[in-house]
Amino acid sequence: MNIVVCIKQVPDSGDVKINPETKTLMREGVDAVINPFDCYALEEGVRLKERFGGTVTAISMGPPQAEKALREAISLGADKAVLVSDRAFAGSDTLATSYALSTAIKKLGDVDIIITGKQAIDGDTAQVGPGIAVHLDMPQITYVRKIEELADGKIRAERMNEEGYDIIEADLPVLIS
Repeated sequence: MNIVVCIKQVPDSGDVKINPETKTLMREGVDAVINPFDCYALEEGVRLKERFGGTVTAISMGPPQAEKALREAISLGADKAVLVSDRAFAGSDTLATSYALSTAIKKLGDVDIIITGKQAIDGDTAQVGPGIAVHLDMPQITYVRKIEELADGKIRAERMNEEGYDIIEADLPVLIS
């Protein structure tokens, strides 16, 4: 099973400072960490690898410093890591980010499951994961709280909703968040 986990390096929320003039996040001098929701995604990817075999590839789009997050992902159980980095990507919105990541994922070859965190703590848009699924023309299941079954080219998962949860089934390949 080929599992891809998307991770993002974000400012450590304990060190965040806001520029009083521009009202924007000041990233200089702030430690960077793996987005907490992406850590959950990575943990689930590693669990799936342990249950079903295969490989976990962590992928991130960001500046060269994002290599630190990818090295941490490997220390947490990912087998491989890919950094998508170019100065042209600086300031990318969620559409550009999802397009760049989906293009890189295509180059990895056949993928069974892509896992993303539900959102990044520095943007809270929750758009990159669904955007990747759209660009790759694959089904997606958002707000997954539990994978019930993974067999015969299908996944069945519990998806959280306002009243509790739904059971959703989809064909592989699939993106879950």
